[in-house]
Amino acid sequence: MKELVTLKTAEQVATMRRAGKVVAEMLARTTAAVRPGITTGELDRIAAQVLKERGATSSFLGYYGFPATICTSVNDEIVHGIPGRRRLKEGDIIGIDAGAIVGGWHADAAATVPVGRVSDDALRLIRVTEEALRRGITAAKAGGRLGDIGAAVQSFAERNGFSVVRNYVGHGIGRAMHEPPQVPNFGTAGVGRPIGAGLCIAIEPMLNSGGKETRLLDDGWTVVTADGSLSAHFEHTVAVTDAGPVVLTAAEPARGAARSAAAGELAAAPARRGEAVAAGSRRRK
Repeated sequence: MKELVTLKTAEQVATMRRAGKVVAEMLARTTAAVRPGITTGELDRIAAQVLKERGATSSFLGYYGFPATICTSVNDEIVHGIPGRRRLKEGDIIGIDAGAIVGGWHADAAATVPVGRVSDDALRLIRVTEEALRRGITAAKAGGRLGDIGAAVQSFAERNGFSVVRNYVGHGIGRAMHEPPQVPNFGTAGVGRPIGAGLCIAIEPMLNSGGKETRLLDDGWTVVTADGSLSAHFEHTVAVTDAGPVVLTAAEPARGAARSAAAGELAAAPARRGEAVAAGSRRRK
């Protein structure tokens, strides 16, 4: 049975944008605090304080029992790492994934940053993953196909020698954090579900320096690379409009021609009132 994809109205996108600003602040304040010696639990408390100040709610805390406000994934951890007593050290990399609810609507974003001085290989993985996100966002155009997004991410990642995680993918987003359709970070251009104006999706490349295989730890949440290689994760919540993609989780998106999506510099435009369309399925984040 096919799932239903709901296209969002301009008013609904505007509310998601409010949630997106909160997420952007959560990421800005937590990534700014990353340094050798800080614990992942302290980063979680910083994110929770942002939510408290802005009157927003965490998308993650309590989600299927998840015990924290954000996800913190270090080194070989791909996604869903649980904040706690782990103390970051020089040379680590950490992915921070944050979500917020405002007025009943969700936004979701992630970034990976170095802890102090890191290896050239780690820094290159981070940079390529961030650029892969930018390319995926640029491909999210009304009239295109979901395969365009996956192809843009996959081709750039593999051309640079990194593998793309297959078991966890992006997703639709709106009144629920995870909605149809699923948005793979791999695929073939021109193939897949049509992309329509009003579609809101979380695009989130997860790239590994080694193989694409994954393993779930005993905590039931943390996903790591099967071979112990480094992994990086970037994500933005994006609204598709007739004028192009709009990043809803940027600090302040620039108006005009699309520039660096990873920095949140995409043209803003109102979404068209939409209808529901049918969606297929693939495992999502």
